[in-house]
Amino acid sequence: MNWRPSAALATLQLRAQLLAAARRFFADRRVLEVDTPALVRHAVTDLHIHSAQVQLPGHRAPLYLHTSPEYAMKRLLAAGSGDIYQIAHVYRGDERSRQHNAEFTLIEWYRCGYSMQQLMQEVAQLAALLLGLPADAPFEAPSYQQVFQRQLDCDPLAATDGALRALAIGAALPPRLAENCSRDELLDWLMGSAVGPRLAADRLCFVHSYPASQAALARLDPEDRRVALRFELYYRGLELANGFEELADAAEQRTRFEADREQRRRRGLPVPDIDLALLAALAAGLPPVSGVALGFDRLLMLRSGASDISEVLAFPLERA
Repeated sequence: MNWRPSAALATLQLRAQLLAAARRFFADRRVLEVDTPALVRHAVTDLHIHSAQVQLPGHRAPLYLHTSPEYAMKRLLAAGSGDIYQIAHVYRGDERSRQHNAEFTLIEWYRCGYSMQQLMQEVAQLAALLLGLPADAPFEAPSYQQVFQRQLDCDPLAATDGALRALAIGAALPPRLAENCSRDELLDWLMGSAVGPRLAADRLCFVHSYPASQAALARLDPEDRRVALRFELYYRGLELANGFEELADAAEQRTRFEADREQRRRRGLPVPDIDLALLAALAAGLPPVSGVALGFDRLLMLRSGASDISEVLAFPLERA
């Protein structure tokens, strides 16, 4: 049995230094560090995220390892916490690859009164600090529609499903799989295989204004309801962060959760109960807020030159 850590000592030291730098970054801005439970009572409804179930002795109902601290942090925001951040280990099933481990670290934070554009500016500042880039390093911010048009000569908001399917097959999605993919799954495949890897070769790139069908927990753009106030950060072709102007409408959030559950039923996947505590918090009043989750391990891969996430973790899943 290989008992040794998979990361070199120098990488573990760099990891500690960068986490300390992130904490100083938020302390300087008076953003409160919080700590919410990793064990939660509800799995997420998102079709593409798989919650890990835990059965504790003496506890009848199953529990779940959180896939993000988002729901708990929003409850704190609704209770009046003000600006908050958390450095959290999170857990997702069916995730192990060169860029994925089932347990990984997120830096997640929420800024009250910030627009999506203001939060992108702050994310750029933290990412530059942790990546060792100049503090004023330039970044670009094309829309989702623009990056598809540039890379694939395709308008993702107007293209037919057939056109997207043909592009996905051309991007190596097996035809038999492509026939059963939804529109958003085709777009995800294209983003992951043909668009994202070509982004941000020499500077940070924020892709924003994702299709409304991919809003998740983001508000729709009041000036263009076809898109959501959502962004992702890319650097050297690697997705590092996902952020939103957060949806504060409890009724709309319930509708989205129910739509997720219906898709899960159709596919024979587990159908989790809705987290009513989150909906109650939204109903009580979430302040205008934008939030983002930054994948720290992936960022550390880029900073250290690692080619596999196991090189920046002491003990990845196979050595845990």
